[in-house]
Amino acid sequence: MNASATGEAIGAILILAGAIMAVISAVGIIRLPDVYTRSHAGTKSATLAVLLTLTGTFFYFWLTDQYISIRLILGIVFVFLTAPVAGHLIARAAYRSKVPLTETSVEDELKDVLEQEDYHDPTKGQEEQKEEG
Repeated sequence: MNASATGEAIGAILILAGAIMAVISAVGIIRLPDVYTRSHAGTKSATLAVLLTLTGTFFYFWLTDQYISIRLILGIVFVFLTAPVAGHLIARAAYRSKVPLTETSVEDELKDVLEQEDYHDPTKGQEEQKEEG
């Protein structure tokens, strides 16, 4: 088996795995009950799906055409850094907007932290915190 056939096999396996993860992500987004679990399904598995697809494409071009694509490498790094942060910010915005958890949710750990007396909310100005304290 030469490098070209190896590149095609590795690329095909990774791209197929990425496609399967994308389907799992789509099913999770449709089936899960609230915005928090949907956000989890959308960011974790969709990020992995995109990373597997881009990595498979990178290996395909690298091993078949001896072409190293800087754009693919930058795409992998960009998705790896930005997708989890975006998912976290979406879930945080939903929580701060008081979007309710589903009835099947077991525990709200963030609520306990935010209700502590010594918690400093960085989103409030100093004047608002002095009025409360």
